[in-house]
Amino acid sequence: MSSVQGAGVVVTGAGGGIGAALARRFAAEGARVVVNDLDPGRTKAVADEIGALAVPGDASAVVEEAREALGGTVDVWCANAGLASPGDAFADEDVWAAAWDVNVMAHVRAARALLPDWLERGGGRFVSTVSAAGLLTMVGAAPYSVSKHGAYAFAEWLSLTYRHRGLKVHAICPQGVRTDMLTAAGSAGELVLAPTAIEPEDVADALFDAMAADRFLVLPHPEVADFYRARAADPERWLGNMNHIQRKWEGAGA
Repeated sequence: MSSVQGAGVVVTGAGGGIGAALARRFAAEGARVVVNDLDPGRTKAVADEIGALAVPGDASAVVEEAREALGGTVDVWCANAGLASPGDAFADEDVWAAAWDVNVMAHVRAARALLPDWLERGGGRFVSTVSAAGLLTMVGAAPYSVSKHGAYAFAEWLSLTYRHRGLKVHAICPQGVRTDMLTAAGSAGELVLAPTAIEPEDVADALFDAMAADRFLVLPHPEVADFYRARAADPERWLGNMNHIQRKWEGAGA
């Protein structure tokens, strides 16, 4: 896409999986890319592979360092870092807090730092890696599901609030993707996500299609749109169907 040629792009959580795929795709399209991840070794490996800049560290606190690395301007921010966070309502408080901090507040903090410049110059692009769980839910993962709903809500709010001022926002909502996070989802992931899992590169393709179409919602699994409509049209039936999956998971020895 010509729109990212020469653009300054930051991808958080880019040491592997979806983040690495996004970084590779942006670099291939001619963007100047900053690769961010908590793991310095993985950050450097991906950056060296694609000729990008490595800025390791907490995704909540790297905006200024990334901006400096790009010469003073960030054009695209991919808020991709996330926690799988399985558990039920009885999950420890620190599990809930970590899920909320990484899956929601890291996005909020990045937006706070980026918006003043973007609004002043009338342009910028915020890409939020949410999950289909942010539109629907995920069995066996209450902290993840709740925080991903929060991530989607924040992306939606950014879009409706600032689109007339030049801000482009995209919410990526895949189901299963063959990454470490799918493995971390355990038996629930094997039951619900693995059968239709796609590659991280497929997610990058879906984002670039959405960018070309100027479309907010990015659905690498198109069937999620049907599930989302069914959820809105008949919540009782949808909840009953999801409870059936829950019972199936429990019966399989969850």
